[in-house]
Amino acid sequence: MNKIYKFGLLSALALISFSCGDDFLEDPALEGSASLTSAQLEQAANVDPAVINGLISGVYSLTFTTGTGGSSGHDDFGHKSYDVFSDMLSGDMALSTSTYGWYRSSITEFQGPLDFTFYDNRQVWRYYYRIIRGCNEVIDGLGGTDVVPENQENKYIMGQAKALRAHSYFYLTQFYQKGYDATEEILPLYTDAITPNGPKVAASTIYDQMESDLSEAITLLDGFNRSNKTQINKSIAQGIYAYVLGARGTDYSKAYDMAIAAISDFTVMSGAELTGGFNNVATPGWMWGVDLNDEIGLGLISWWGQMDYYSYSYPAFGDAKSMDQSLFDAIPDTDARKEQFYNEPGVYEHLMPLYKFYDADRTRYGSSRIVKADYVYMRVAEMHLLAAEFAAKSGNEASAQTNLKALVSQRVPDASYIDALSGPALQSEIYLQTRIELWGEGKSYLAMKRNKATVTRGSNHLSFVGEAIPYNDERLTFEIPEGEIQFNPFISTQNK
Repeated sequence: MNKIYKFGLLSALALISFSCGDDFLEDPALEGSASLTSAQLEQAANVDPAVINGLISGVYSLTFTTGTGGSSGHDDFGHKSYDVFSDMLSGDMALSTSTYGWYRSSITEFQGPLDFTFYDNRQVWRYYYRIIRGCNEVIDGLGGTDVVPENQENKYIMGQAKALRAHSYFYLTQFYQKGYDATEEILPLYTDAITPNGPKVAASTIYDQMESDLSEAITLLDGFNRSNKTQINKSIAQGIYAYVLGARGTDYSKAYDMAIAAISDFTVMSGAELTGGFNNVATPGWMWGVDLNDEIGLGLISWWGQMDYYSYSYPAFGDAKSMDQSLFDAIPDTDARKEQFYNEPGVYEHLMPLYKFYDADRTRYGSSRIVKADYVYMRVAEMHLLAAEFAAKSGNEASAQTNLKALVSQRVPDASYIDALSGPALQSEIYLQTRIELWGEGKSYLAMKRNKATVTRGSNHLSFVGEAIPYNDERLTFEIPEGEIQFNPFISTQNK
């Protein structure tokens, strides 16, 4: 087992105990917990960078630890929880059969985003602010957000913390704002771990901070050779920056440059890898992910427990997560990605990703109750698609075609049709390819918002079939949770 996980899980427990009290949501169970002061951490980090490295390892661990959204629910298992939430909100993932109802009323029937007392609002908010608080502990321990550490290893840790902080703020902006409006006050901004509460600030302020964090992270991470893919390196920071710029929509040329830079040494997953299970972090096309194993001990409460028919999981026992029928119908029969989904109309497993995401043993209900398959957070295919999208939006259609073909040519026998596309048709094709390629990976919602799209649910959904739902529909955006309104005096005096 890699050292990062041995140290990281212990550090995660420490972070859970001292990093998430009343500061972001009231949690009496955590009151009175102690922590090292920032000055003590800074002094220790200057003597031995391993101290602060253990803390950032703990923050990474929170991305795949259960209960980090503050609940005991089976849909609370770190960042991948919200990949499921967002894919369902976008409509590309259909809850085609619901026996246990984990997602039906709150997510697929939109009751959560319409009612700030629903726990899902609190869970999303709490998780990402928990990551931000952990990153701020690391940054404070290195001297503060305006400091560049002298020690090279500490520079790398600072770069990782700033990139991960930006990543969490990015997801908060996506989940809590309908679309980018620079002047709209949307979220509190915290750049240290000691500020107890704060008011909502304008979206432009949040985006400026993300851009600052990522620009600095890219510089700080130059030359960093990570020990495993759980860690953020320069390419990941560039990829996150591309997403941030794309969502802001004010500089597509720079967003394109970031996406191109992020491609680096990674290769697009081959046709064979497309149906190989998406279960191994060593896959060359995976840029960022987690190597899960028996010692980490995830089981039913995990992304695999919610998504994989061949794990001990809800899909195996009665909750089917399937590709939207209309999206599946848009995939050409010659496209290798069509083989990722079981296509047998009229049966329970219809359009489930039985050949995309699966435990390698391929045993229904799982051969073990412990998750062995890995988590993917970012793939290089995303960067090719983002580069194509941003090139098209900035008027560089030749580059858009080139980048789109770099991916699609490995999915279909002949991608030459892309050469004839231009204008809205080209942008529409890029968006479609994004939805197909990245289905189930939490990226459809982001693409829907970037492209200001409207999606109509297909016939295999349990609700709102045939209804056209635009990206800025009130039902697709979470509410600031009840607890934050109650316990943050600044928020309670603002319009929620």
